[in-house]
Formats: sequence, C-alpha cells, structure tokens
Amino acid sequence: MDAPARDIAVRRHLLRVQLSASVADMQARSPIYDRNAEFPTEEIKTLRRLGALAAPVAIEYGGLGLGTEPDAALDILDVLRLLGRGNLSVGRLYEAHVDAVRRVMRNGTPAQKRCVAASALNGEMFGLWVTDQPEAPVVLADDGVLHGAKAPCSGAGHVRHALITARVSATATHMLVVALPQGLETDDAAWMMQGMRAACNGRVGVDGIAVGDAALIGETGAYLRQPEFSAGAWRAMAVALGGMEALVSEHRRNLVADGRAADPHQRVRIGEALIALETARMWVHRAALLAESGTGDPDDIANGVNLARIAVETSGLDIIRLAQRSLSLTAFRAGGLVELLSRDLATYLRQPAPDITLTEAAAHFSTRDLPPLSW
Repeated sequence: MDAPARDIAVRRHLLRVQLSASVADMQARSPIYDRNAEFPTEEIKTLRRLGALAAPVAIEYGGLGLGTEPDAALDILDVLRLLGRGNLSVGRLYEAHVDAVRRVMRNGTPAQKRCVAASALNGEMFGLWVTDQPEAPVVLADDGVLHGAKAPCSGAGHVRHALITARVSATATHMLVVALPQGLETDDAAWMMQGMRAACNGRVGVDGIAVGDAALIGETGAYLRQPEFSAGAWRAMAVALGGMEALVSEHRRNLVADGRAADPHQRVRIGEALIALETARMWVHRAALLAESGTGDPDDIANGVNLARIAVETSGLDIIRLAQRSLSLTAFRAGGLVELLSRDLATYLRQPAPDITLTEAAAHFSTRDLPPLSW
C-alpha cells in the first residue's frame, strides 16, 4: 500500500472510531429530537466537524470515497451502522447525503463533480428528494423553471442543496442538483410520520426555482438505471442494522436491570433476537460487497440486494416483536429508548413495494444461484 492509500485508510478508520465514540451521546439526545420533531442540529455539526459530510466525495476530488469507491464498501457500512445505532433519523439524513453525492460522482461532468465536491468538503449536507406529490409532480419546463412538489423530503427546510428528479417529458425524468433558496415553501405537517420524526420528512414545493443546463446530472432516466436504483438500498439496510443493534442492546439491558434476564423464556427471546440480528448483519454485508464490487451481472446485483432488503426487514420486525414481548408495557413507554427505536425502525423498514421486490428477485434466482462472495 503506497503512502496516499495508507493515509486514506487511516482517515477512514479514524472517522469510524470517532463516530463510535459519539453513539452514546446521540442516543441520549435522540428522544429530545423525536419529541419535538426537531432537526438534529448538534449531530449534523458533529458530522461536519469529523469530516463525515466530506467523506463520500471521491478521492480524486479530495474526499475519502466512502460510498463512491469500491474498496470502501465495508467502511461506509460501518459509518452508516454506527449512525443508525446512535439515531436512525441522523442515519437516514446521512444515507441520503451519501446517495446524492455518489450519484453526482457517478453521473456528473467533471465540472459538476468539482462543484458538488466543494460544497460537501465545506461541510454542506445534500438531500435526496425523488418522490413526487401525486397532485403536483415536479416538472422542468422548457424555460428551465421547476414546478411541483416532493414529499416526503428528509431534511426539509434544513438542507440547502438537494438532488431531485424532475419530469422532462411525459415518460422521462432527469436528475438535477438544486440550490435551495431561503424561504422555500415547506410543510412539515404534510408528512408527519409515526417514526423518524427527527429526519423532518416534510413536503417541499419547488415552484419557480430556475435551473440551468449545468444542474442536469447524467442522462435522462439515469436515476432509474439498474443496478444502482435497487442496489443502493443496501445503505438504508446498514442504517437499519445499527438501529437493530441498539434495540437488541436495550432489550438485554432492560431485562438485566429488572432482574429478569435469567428467566428461561426471556433467554429464548434474547437468543432469537441475536439470531435475527446476525442474520441481518450477514445479509447487509453480502449486499454491500455485491453492490459495491463494480462487477457482475446487473440483474444479479439488483435482485441480490432486493433479497437482502426483505431479509433485513424480516429480521428487524422480529427484533421489535421480541423486545416488545419481553418488556411488555415498558417497551411502549413514551420517552424511552426502546419505544423510540421500535417506532423509528418500524417506520424506516417500510420500504416501497416489498411484495414485488421479493417475487421479482425470487423469479430471477429460480434458475440461477446467488453470486458467490468471499465472506
């Protein structure tokens, strides 16, 4: 390993160590942010100070390549997992930031990459807003002006840059990076969810925002191109994995504190929770290596990650059920970490179209094996 590569490896390791040391503080503050549906400003300041917001930038543009370089798959997995363990809403915000920066690094022109890299290196956070409001889909008019609204938008009203999709014709969409003006129309109440409240998942209207050709990223339809469209879901799984780790830990801690950990029925539930957690961990690990390898059949990659998505969701829901069964009403006590983690996880695990995801993946692999990986 040459000196520059060693330096990158050391900086990646240091970031993981520093984030690990921040987990307890993030957990302690998470109920306050949730109670007030408040943007986690202190956590974002920490990410900025530690260089985490700059980390996804490609190495050639001054970053650490976390989320953009194939050799950093397990590094970014750890970063996302640690953030999910500290606060799932923070993990969600950061995962979207990584995805947005990655897509520009993969699809942008050199000038676009330099521009986005400069913002991220300066500690600015990017949103990723791709879900249209059905009654007002975002359209890019011929005069270069946007119309419509997106929801839900994590970080609504708080991030100053976002990668969004906009219709450019009846059947085609384009990615673009938008600098969000002060006073932009947002509606937090329009997408108030049961969980993930600190992610501030509001509705954002983009009517009247003018964008130039330089804002358009990649080719028409690039956002939906496989395997990236499906494979990117592994990063959300990594965040969820961290939340599962935190919930299993709290489950066990509560039983010990109450003097009930020796009960054989509780031991069974703890054992089952640990099995579910390790199942999720192995699937996330497989999905990360599969998605970030940069090689292989695109359909194998997309469908392999989709299988992982369902496996992780199943494990997460099992972990929630087991904790609630063990702890009874304590698990539902407002303001407690178990209640918050269960609610945030139950919300975050609900990714779109699980039935289609599973049946399409099963159909793909009905006549072929999962790609072999070195575990």
